[in-house]
Amino acid sequence: MKFTYPKHEKLKSKTTIDLLFSEGKSVSKYPLRLVYVENTEPNAELIKMGVSVSKKYFKKAVDRNYFKRVLRETYRLNKHLLIDNLEKPHAFMFFYQTKERLSYQEIEEKTIQLFQKFNERQK
Repeated sequence: MKFTYPKHEKLKSKTTIDLLFSEGKSVSKYPLRLVYVENTEPNAELIKMGVSVSKKYFKKAVDRNYFKRVLRETYRLNKHLLIDNLEKPHAFMFFYQTKERLSYQEIEEKTIQLFQKFNERQK
């Protein structure tokens, strides 16, 4: 298993993002939230992932960018938990939703729990 986050896995399609927010299902493990929808585009990748940190909680871009980097890194190292249980292509948006500044270890722990919770919902 390669622990990479290549360009083709990044969620950039405006139509897919709009679909996520209108029809997407959600699973949460405070303070993280994963919104997902089955990707119906032809030739879609098995997984498309985007990350987001609210301006409401972190006014400075430096802080938002730090948490986005942490979310991308925890996804990169734990994406095998998602990929191993997916049959159809999915699009995901990964949110950090609190003012609290959790450590990297805490965020990684919550990410693993969140991905496991998603897998339970898929069964």
